Amino acid sequence: MTSSNIDFVYQDRIFEIKNPDPNEILLNYIRTKLKKIGSKNGCSEGGCGACTVVLGEIKNNEINYKAINSCITFLPTLQGKQLILVEDLISKNGSLHPVQQAMVNYHGSQCGICTPGFVMSLFSMFKKKSKFKDDEIRDSISGNLCRCTGYQPIIKAAKSLKNKNKIDHFTKNKKNIINLLKKINNKSVVIYNKGKKYFAPQYVHELKKILKKNIDANFLSGGTDLSLTVTKERKDIHSIIYMNSISELNYIKNNNKYIEVGASTPLIELESYIKKYYPDFTKILRRYGSPQIRNVATVAGNIATASPIGDCLPLLLSLNAQVVLQDLKKNRILFLDDFFISYRKTKLKKGQFISSIRIPILKGNILKSYKVSKRFDDDISSVCAAFNLEIVKNKFHSVTIAYGGMAAIPKRAIHCEKILSNSLVTDEIIHKAKKALERDFKPINDMRASGSYRMNIAKNLLEKCCAEIKQKKLIGIYF
Repeated sequence: MTSSNIDFVYQDRIFEIKNPDPNEILLNYIRTKLKKIGSKNGCSEGGCGACTVVLGEIKNNEINYKAINSCITFLPTLQGKQLILVEDLISKNGSLHPVQQAMVNYHGSQCGICTPGFVMSLFSMFKKKSKFKDDEIRDSISGNLCRCTGYQPIIKAAKSLKNKNKIDHFTKNKKNIINLLKKINNKSVVIYNKGKKYFAPQYVHELKKILKKNIDANFLSGGTDLSLTVTKERKDIHSIIYMNSISELNYIKNNNKYIEVGASTPLIELESYIKKYYPDFTKILRRYGSPQIRNVATVAGNIATASPIGDCLPLLLSLNAQVVLQDLKKNRILFLDDFFISYRKTKLKKGQFISSIRIPILKGNILKSYKVSKRFDDDISSVCAAFNLEIVKNKFHSVTIAYGGMAAIPKRAIHCEKILSNSLVTDEIIHKAKKALERDFKPINDMRASGSYRMNIAKNLLEKCCAEIKQKKLIGIYF
């Protein structure tokens, strides 16, 4: 079934929007059409959290609640989901939701601009978590900025939820919402509106047919990068294909040789899965962005944008990951190291799409990774480094090192690798390897860091990695 309209569940009933503008932002619709003004527009780039709303989606016959940034979400992607706003948390009898009451009790609000976003982030945590550990609370609000109240009252409010009854009016009405979602969850969307096109296929075979006729379309996954074309550059995107509507591309498989991640799998699902194989991969993913970002962003999207500061990319390069490309007739598998050509340029051809990423399982190796940014949470890297090392009897047996933020593309440190390979782990060898980084990279000056700072950081991270392995402990400040 294909339609030009989108359906979503809001306030316990199905809403229909006929032929919406493919470029309309969800926050704009909420404030101007639904006339709900609790959600605020603070940054238009998913950085402050004032716009946070929660979406409900069916997963294994349950509702999965996701906090998202509505300021960078395209309205048509609401198809088949439940929309929950801060105004919806109050019960019909006028009583506050436990999250709202906790914020009142612990004085978690002052000017109030950021408060609705914090409430919705904590509401998502309230619905998904059970123990409300300190790290879960910190992570849940990592994408929300407050400039007057301070975070301690908000954290205290969150901690107080441990003792609250989790059966709220959303829980009581769950069966009804699931039935409504099932009614609207079975259609593909094709929209033509004022010269703009939007496609949300449900299956890969539909995607291929669409690509055949729309070879210049922009792929939309999480949209955390693409949407800025509209919100920041004030430009129209004339043709969009929404990849996250294809459930058969949302998977994680494991054949004991590699982990295969489907193109529409959210980062937040990968971070929990990959932790037992590569703990540092999860550590970097949690700093990739807030839960609002990680709930929608994908590894495939990170690869396709080919940003030199994409946080996943140095890790994937160091692990010798492969990218699986599909076109109308066949698959093509490339090592990620061969995929990037130049700044924002890849070997992805028109008519092709990324279907999955394969991450090798290297049981005898050590993966160490580090991100340096001006802000710890939810910030873009100045430098990101990944070290994939096999060390046998104090000797580097195999070495793969990659950096982000050091060149026009995420890049391997080939000269540095050669110095370390088959060498003993000594101060002299490490010093030579650090010096070799000067042959591998000529980093630039920009708003995030100077070239000399980047080079010093790159060298120091290499030394830090070796020291941590040698001393068998973490060195530095960790949260």
